[in-house]
Amino acid sequence: MPLPVQTQAKYWSIVIALFALALWFLGDVIMPFILGGAIAYFLDPVADRLEKAGMSRVLATVVISLLAVMVVILGFLLVIPTLVSQAIALANSAPDLLRELQAFLTERFPSLMDETSTIRQSLESLGQKIQERGGELVGTLLSSAMSVINVVILLVVTPVVAFYMLLDWDRMVEKVDSFLPLDHRPAIRQIASDIDRTLASFIRGQGSVCIVLGTYYAVALMLVGLNFGLVVGFIAGLITFIPYVGALVGGALAIGLGLFQFWGEWWSLGAVAVIFMLGQFFEGNILTPKLVGSSVGLHPVWLMFALSVFGSLFGFVGMLVAVPVAASIGVVARFFIVKYQTGRLYQGLTGQQAALDEDIAE
Repeated sequence: MPLPVQTQAKYWSIVIALFALALWFLGDVIMPFILGGAIAYFLDPVADRLEKAGMSRVLATVVISLLAVMVVILGFLLVIPTLVSQAIALANSAPDLLRELQAFLTERFPSLMDETSTIRQSLESLGQKIQERGGELVGTLLSSAMSVINVVILLVVTPVVAFYMLLDWDRMVEKVDSFLPLDHRPAIRQIASDIDRTLASFIRGQGSVCIVLGTYYAVALMLVGLNFGLVVGFIAGLITFIPYVGALVGGALAIGLGLFQFWGEWWSLGAVAVIFMLGQFFEGNILTPKLVGSSVGLHPVWLMFALSVFGSLFGFVGMLVAVPVAASIGVVARFFIVKYQTGRLYQGLTGQQAALDEDIAE
């Protein structure tokens, strides 16, 4: 005899509460394990393909790990120092850029830029705040891990966790499947399959789109000669998972910087605009249909809401789990909506009579 609905709801509520408490109290501690699990989930299809090609799971995991280490080392040697230096330079040059904007507005609209003008005072204060916040941001990034030891732990534990989880991923899935309640096993498997399909489409697909577009924007802007092009491309690629926002923010930032650098060189400024137009074309017509698919099931508004809520409640760790939790909630909600629409509460006597009429007509 299955458990009553009230008892099942009580148990599931306890599980959700324990999950929230773990995020709340163990956020910094479990972050390497969450990152390691995410990396293993991302790379599991690669390992499966290598297994189909004839490699053992151990050999496939070792090959993937070695390639990942090489990519990380190249990133630390070639990309990250330039990215950090450009980010710091951009934050420090913000007051100068705003002073140039102030001079431009003074020349074009002198009546708006007198000593007591609100616009002038706002620009000056904005420049100071950006410079202060930029320095605070760099300091926060360096001190957010509390100490050098925690940074080392993050950099060491995460790859180790990812390696072992990737090695044992299939066995872990089988073990979890064996613990499912027998009465609800088909429904849970269906929900888990839908969640996996949604996450695979979004995280693996959209993550690949972000990497490709971020690399394209950064390289193209640097080839054009735009200062801080690497930072702009990184920002645009990072937020590409929200439709149109990445291109709009990155394009506005790039064109804004280009106005100061390329004023009078309209072909260079036009090239910056063309770069983002081409990026949007390739994203909408090639990358997203091929890598993500047409039906992901994560609405941008729902995604931004989940990121805001989990980020404010649980910090950076909350933002890491926001996407999988949002996808899971969406899949579960759609599952119960289907159950509701096929149940007696929704259909009532009218639905039953309509179904009876259809059976008679057939």
